Formats: sequence, C-alpha cells, structure tokens
Amino acid sequence: MSVPQSLTILFADVSGSTKLFETRGDVRARAIIATVLKALADVAQRHGGSLVKTIGDEVMCTFPGALQGLLAATDMQRRIKGEADFVVENIGIRIGLHHGEALVEDNDVFGDAVNVAARMAALAKRDQIVATASTALGITNAAGLRVRSIGTARVAGKLMPIEIVDVMWQEDVSHVTTVQRVVQFANAPAERMRLVLRHRDREFSIDELADPFTLGREVGHSLTIDADWVSRDHAMIEWKRGHFVLTDRSTNGTWVKIGAEELIVHRDVFHLRRTGSISLGQASATGSMNLVLFECR
Repeated sequence: MSVPQSLTILFADVSGSTKLFETRGDVRARAIIATVLKALADVAQRHGGSLVKTIGDEVMCTFPGALQGLLAATDMQRRIKGEADFVVENIGIRIGLHHGEALVEDNDVFGDAVNVAARMAALAKRDQIVATASTALGITNAAGLRVRSIGTARVAGKLMPIEIVDVMWQEDVSHVTTVQRVVQFANAPAERMRLVLRHRDREFSIDELADPFTLGREVGHSLTIDADWVSRDHAMIEWKRGHFVLTDRSTNGTWVKIGAEELIVHRDVFHLRRTGSISLGQASATGSMNLVLFECR
C-alpha cells in the first residue's frame, strides 16, 4: 500500500565514473565506487536519513526534513574531499535534493518529489550540491549552511520553471548560525534575461520562462530552415542555470560566432553570450543567407 509522506529526497552520484573504469579496470573501479557509496550511506544515516537504493554509481536517500538532507549533502561532499583514499583516486560527487510529497511503497519511494530531486542531481556539476529553492526556504536556522540562487530550471511535468540554489559547502562557515535565506529573490522584482533571435525578416524573443526554442529542417520547429545541410532536428536553445544554452544534436554541427571567433558545436552545448550569429550545418561564411543573429539582453 502506498503511503504519502513529506520527505527530502537526495540523489548523489560519482562524477566521472566512466573514466575510472577505463583507467582502473572493472574490478578495481567497482570496488572504489562501492566504497564511495557506502561512505555516502553512512553519512546519510548519521543525519537521520535512510538509504532507499543504489543505482549503479548513485545512491538515493530520504530524510524526514529538509535540514537533515541539506546538512547530509554538505557532509557527503566533505567526506569525499577529506578522505585520502578518495582524494588519491580523484573522486568527486554531485548531489541534488528536493523536499516534497512522495509515495512510500515496499521500501521504495515514488512521485513528483523523486523526479524533481533527480533533475537537481542531473543539473549539478562535480563537487556541487543543487537543491530547489523551496527546499532551502524551509530552513530558518542552521549552523554552517549557506545557499545562493543560480536561477531557474525546467523540470518534466512542471508547467513553469522552478527556482534552484547552490548549497555552498566548501568554505569554513562554522561561526555562522543563520542560513542565508533565499526569500530575497522570491520577493524582489526579477529582471528576466532575454534572448533576441533574428533570421532574415523574422524576429523571436525568448526569456528564461519560455519553452525551449528548437531549430531544424522539419516543419514544426520554432524556426524551420529548409536546407540540405540542416538536420531535421538540429539544435535547441533554452534557459538553463543562469544562461541561454544552445544544444546541438545534428549531423553536421552548429557554428557559433561571437566577435571574430567562430567555433563548431557538435553534439555538445554552448553558453550564448553578448551578441553573435548561429549557422546550422556549415560555417557562417558559406551560409550567410541562413544566419541566425542573436543578442542577449
């Protein structure tokens, strides 16, 4: 029987585990990762958390409250960075967490809170803790814990982007007794970033709350460019963690030019900044008729 509970869901995974398997071999790498996951589970238990399961190089834990989850996350990072065996192996972890309603069933956890926490972990970089702002908003007094806003992110199933924060754990703030609240950016009028795109005689304006802007050869994209060198589903631009990010998923790549410098983005991402041009499938000098000009405001 499913039992709804208000829980903090935490995901932590080993960053760069693929390289670890390549350099240390399957047996040794698996043993190292198992040791890391056990260390993370031990930290979670010390903070009143429960290990739900391990998934490859990742652990999923639950905590009764946001404070326990946030403090456990910071201690997990410190444990990995403070243990000599992990430092020698250049181990790093990334953590994501969210507090919300979840369904507990047969020693597993399901629901929207789990999906959001998993998205936070996917957004986190190596050595980083990313949490939803709503999770941090519930904290009023916690020793040694500070957060800062890093913008908004889209989560599958959510109509609007959600505010996210970076939980700062590296600096010694043992003398601090009050958490840095994120209320200030919830109450203050926000100045939204805007990206203006121009293609021939058409102009598009998107901001951080807009749906992803897609480009490709097929009809149905936000901008359709009918050219042989353009892939059917070529690229996407979206607001992600404080930047407008171009993601190329094409065969021939996407050329981005800012000032005199032009580079190719192929099956990779690129942070758009200032002003420049985007050329799908070929360099800008050979595809001037299909240039997409952009300006970040």
